[in-house]
Amino acid sequence: MRGYYGIAVGVALLLTTGQCDTSCGGIDGQPGVVGVAGRDGWPGEKGQKGEPGSLSGGLGSVLLKLRGERGSRGLQGPMGPKGYHGDVGAAGRPGKPGRRGPSGDILSQGQSGRQAHVAFSVIRRDRSYPRPAGSGSQTITYQSTVVNKPGDIVAATGIFTCRVPGVYYFTFHSVAKVSMCLRIASQAVALGFCDNNKGKSDHVLSGGAVLQLTLGQRVWLESFRDQQTESEMRDTQDKQIIFNGFLIFPDAQ
Repeated sequence: MRGYYGIAVGVALLLTTGQCDTSCGGIDGQPGVVGVAGRDGWPGEKGQKGEPGSLSGGLGSVLLKLRGERGSRGLQGPMGPKGYHGDVGAAGRPGKPGRRGPSGDILSQGQSGRQAHVAFSVIRRDRSYPRPAGSGSQTITYQSTVVNKPGDIVAATGIFTCRVPGVYYFTFHSVAKVSMCLRIASQAVALGFCDNNKGKSDHVLSGGAVLQLTLGQRVWLESFRDQQTESEMRDTQDKQIIFNGFLIFPDAQ
């Protein structure tokens, strides 16, 4: 009997153990010790490019509203170092010819200009008295020409003809031992001067005038009668009359 009892108990134990493997749970054990951290993994693949952002709304509109005002201009920075000289450029093309200038004979054409120069000085050395005709006058003529540029006075006739309109100055000086009356005359004016000499020494008579002349206007020096006696007008002693004139400035064109 005892032998059969032991076999039965062993079979029962085997059966009991086989059931616990599938349905019986034991008591959980304590957590294990924390292990050492593992190494970093390999880098992942690059992601695809995302869609472009927009400032039309959301955060974009907020950023636009938060934009500040433009600041003041900063100070100019220091000048940089001087650069090297560049190469000389190629020569340019010749310019177009200028307009033709005025004729060199500007005075003979009766035109005024900044280059116009008019001056004369003539001398009468005749010892005879420049006797007026009756109660009229006599134009003085001259035997010597000191200056006549450009030739506007004719010594043989004593007439100056204006070819450059403008303002002129005329003057004369005479030396005689008898009374003398002279005047500067033109078609528009006559200015007379007299010296009544009652002695026997030389007397000097001078006169001058500033005249505004137009083209073609004439000017001359003439003698006229005032208080001279017949004997004075027949005098043949040394006499000298100098007549001068020059252009002060021409009229504006």
